[in-house]
Amino acid sequence: MNRLFGAKNKGPKPTLTSAISNVDTHVESIDVKLAKLNAELTTYQQRMAKMRDGPGKTAIKQKALKILQRRKMYESQRDQLQQQSWNMEQADMMTSNLKNVMTTVDAMKSTNKTLKQQYGKIDIDKIERMQDEMQDLMEVGNDIQESMSRSYEVPEDVDEAELDAELEALGEEADFESAMGGGVGVEEMPGFMKDEVPQFVDEPPETGKVKEAAG
Repeated sequence: MNRLFGAKNKGPKPTLTSAISNVDTHVESIDVKLAKLNAELTTYQQRMAKMRDGPGKTAIKQKALKILQRRKMYESQRDQLQQQSWNMEQADMMTSNLKNVMTTVDAMKSTNKTLKQQYGKIDIDKIERMQDEMQDLMEVGNDIQESMSRSYEVPEDVDEAELDAELEALGEEADFESAMGGGVGVEEMPGFMKDEVPQFVDEPPETGKVKEAAG
């Protein structure tokens, strides 16, 4: 059977790209033949233009007609091959677009699956509660800032007349104490070191040591 129908081809199957390349190569070879035929026709035309009517001119005309027939045949074949090439190019473009669409669909499916897995782990209620807690904390922080930045009441401004009166009273008090000998002497213990002992001192100081320290 193999001798009649041939053995099964085990080689790689042809692709659209390779088929398009083969057809384009064939079209190029036909273009070369057409160029040669056109050159021959031009030569016969020039020869017939210089000849008178007769058997010689008739013979050249017959040759030109055969060449013209061959040229039309090649042109028809070239047009068919070009149409085939164009059809295969369209099919190749459709196949490429379909592959791109399938790749995009697969990517979207994978992304959709990932998003479902990720969003499925998120609790919207927890997020809302967290937002409410953050807002409450922000309000508490603002209240604390306002409380810390609150200004304390201070005495009203003192005018110059009140200041002069206060300074004059202090001067008179100092003169009076100087005249009465009320100043603190060398042997006399200052008032803040006599009898009163601060609350944070456990035992009162000894009088003799205090005087020595004062001397």
